[in-house]
Amino acid sequence: MKILLIDMILNELIKRIVFLMNHINVQTLKKTILLLLACLSLFCCKPSVTKDDSFKTKLTGSWLLLSSTATRKDTVIHNDVPGTKMIKIINDTHFSFLQHTLNVAPDSAARANRLFVAGGGPYTLTGNHYIEHLEFCSALEYEGNNFEFDLEIKGDTLIQTGIEKLKDIGAGEENQLLMEKYIRIKN
Repeated sequence: MKILLIDMILNELIKRIVFLMNHINVQTLKKTILLLLACLSLFCCKPSVTKDDSFKTKLTGSWLLLSSTATRKDTVIHNDVPGTKMIKIINDTHFSFLQHTLNVAPDSAARANRLFVAGGGPYTLTGNHYIEHLEFCSALEYEGNNFEFDLEIKGDTLIQTGIEKLKDIGAGEENQLLMEKYIRIKN
């Protein structure tokens, strides 16, 4: 459709130039050509929205973890840690995640055992295939590694599924299938 429109504009431009060359002075011809070229550039230079851009737009934002399940061989492990909260923040080029224990009194002995995990880095997205390049992480054995996931967005829910290669990076005895579900955080 875009090519057909450009072809029509070019044909019209050529007709007008030929007409103007025969009937109008040079200054008017120059102004008309410049005006037509400016109009043509609006069609030629307009960025198109691809499927990846559309998915990336939906992905961008802040997400609250609802559930996390790891499967190792025949064992299913629910990674949900009661009394904690985890968020993931994704912009156009980077991601970050933060998890911590909720409601720990400042003078509590539990404060010393408070959970805090954080990490982030750049990511790549091809269609719904998402690769996190974990540049920074409070769990150092994860730092510097890539984690690949397939993503699905249903309404305000993000579902992230992939193989965590824990054995390969020295962070566990075996690799695991990880499925995390997030809900979009609304302002």
